[in-house]
Amino acid sequence: MKHILVVDKDAAIRHLIVEYLSLHAFRSTAVSNSRQLNRVLACEPVDLVVLDLNLGREDGLEILRDLTTKWAIPIIVISGDRLEEAEKVVALELGATDFVPKPFGMPEFLARIRAAMRRRTISPGAKDRRSFYFSGWSLNLRQRRLMSRKSGEVKLTSGEFNLLVAFLEHPRDVLTREQLLSASRVRGEEVYDRSVDVLVLRLRRKLEADPANPCLIITARGAGYKFEADVEIHYGDNRSLNSNLYEDRGRGSQDPFV
Repeated sequence: MKHILVVDKDAAIRHLIVEYLSLHAFRSTAVSNSRQLNRVLACEPVDLVVLDLNLGREDGLEILRDLTTKWAIPIIVISGDRLEEAEKVVALELGATDFVPKPFGMPEFLARIRAAMRRRTISPGAKDRRSFYFSGWSLNLRQRRLMSRKSGEVKLTSGEFNLLVAFLEHPRDVLTREQLLSASRVRGEEVYDRSVDVLVLRLRRKLEADPANPCLIITARGAGYKFEADVEIHYGDNRSLNSNLYEDRGRGSQDPFV
C-alpha cells in the first residue's frame, strides 16, 4: 500500500485529505510542520509528499528545497495563498512534481497524485540504490547493509546477501533451489542444490526470532523456499537507517502528531 505524507498546518485539510485517500487504498500520515515531516521521513518509507507552502512562520519553499535535495520522492505542492506566478515557477524549478492551488476538488487531487506516481522515473543505476523494508528490517543495496530495528546492523556474507535480495525481489513466490542457487552466485565446489539449504539456514539464524520455527523464509516442500513477508522497495540512498526502521502501521489514516 502506497504511503502519502501530508504536510499542512490546517487540521481540517489534513483530515479531509487523509480520509479521502484512505478510501482509495492509500495509507496516509498527516503532520503540521517540518520537524514532524522530517521525523516521519527518517522513520519509514514515504511514496509521495503533499506539501502546503503556507506553514505559518516556516518558509515553505525552503522546506521544499530541503526535501528535493535529500529525498527522491514525488512532491505535490498545495497553497491557499495567491502566489505570484514567479513563486509557482520557483516551486517547480526546486523539484516539485505538481502544483495545486486551494481550494481543489478531491477527485482531481487524487488523479494528480496518481499521475505524479506514474511519472516517477527510475534513473540509470537506481536499481543498485534500492532499499528494501520488511518486518522491522531494512536492506540497503548500495551499502550492502542489513539493519534490524531492534538490534542494529547484521553482517552478511556475499552468498547470504545475494540470496536475501532474491527473496526480497520475489516476496511470497516459491523459488526453486536452482533459481536461488543462480541468484546467490555461489561458485566453485559449493555449486550443488544443498548449498542453498546451508545459506537459508544461515539467513534464518540471522533474521528469524526462532530459526527452528521460521516465519519469514518458509520451506515449500518438494519445491523450494518462499519469503513470507510484505516487502516495500524504495529508490535513492538518502533513506535513513536508524533505530526506528520501517514498521508497517497498517491500513487507514494517521495523524499521530496532532
